[in-house]
Amino acid sequence: MELRDIEIFLTLAEELHFGRAAERLHVSVAAVSKALKKQERAIGVALFARDSRNVRLTPVGEQLRDDLRQLHQGLTQSLERARLAGRGKTGRLRVSLFPVNVQELRRYWETFRSRHPQWELRLRMSSFADPFAQLRNGEADVLVTWLPVEEPDLTVGPLLFAEPRVLSVAADNALAKRSTTSLEAISDYQHVTIGPAPDHWFDHYIPKLTPKGRSIDRMGHVDTIEDVFLLTAMGDTVCLFPTHVTWYYPRPGIVYLPVTDMEALPYGMVWRSDAENDLIRALARVVRDLGPLPG
Repeated sequence: MELRDIEIFLTLAEELHFGRAAERLHVSVAAVSKALKKQERAIGVALFARDSRNVRLTPVGEQLRDDLRQLHQGLTQSLERARLAGRGKTGRLRVSLFPVNVQELRRYWETFRSRHPQWELRLRMSSFADPFAQLRNGEADVLVTWLPVEEPDLTVGPLLFAEPRVLSVAADNALAKRSTTSLEAISDYQHVTIGPAPDHWFDHYIPKLTPKGRSIDRMGHVDTIEDVFLLTAMGDTVCLFPTHVTWYYPRPGIVYLPVTDMEALPYGMVWRSDAENDLIRALARVVRDLGPLPG
């Protein structure tokens, strides 16, 4: 297998979904399917079992995934070290972001780069799909996400900010006539969900129950924030957000209402405990030194 074939196989083995794998790899679904067929012909056995609803690894596919994962990680790390050395860098820190308030967060990244010019800092927006997988599979070193996170293999670092909540609704929704809303009032509407995600984590973003015990229904999964806006504008769902989304995503046909009975949503650093290193500790130190953004 060539390196690109290994990347396609391992990505599909993680996602178990051709569309999500293609999106992560920035290729077409057809390209993923073609690469997989090529691999299966070369090996002489099916690596995935597929039907109209599910994709799963065969026993041979599971064995190949386990064998290739460490090899691929070693190869990519070696190539990356060579590229960094060519630019005079000795390390790279990859930070994946759920919040979109990039302008307000710049002070943390600029201070890190100023203090540590020998290291490269790479930022990217996080996918909604399987949020902590990017830490566990080595795609990201640090995740900035809402809290709490109560995963035994992950460390929660310092707080970056906490914001009040708003609800996005279609402009022709009955709620849009109000100046504010409450968690109790929005239980009549469907909300989005992402997955797979730990219940304790997502429940803090969109609770399952209102303060009076009414159920808050969640519809099918969304993969991106654009999916959320599409469903909201069409009137299929409403969605809770931190306040900064109103500044970064003003949209025709969508109204944002302050939610009066929810606590501010905190965001902090999270990383894999067994992968903690000097770069992660240095960024955590920067965040602690500067403190959280003003509320």
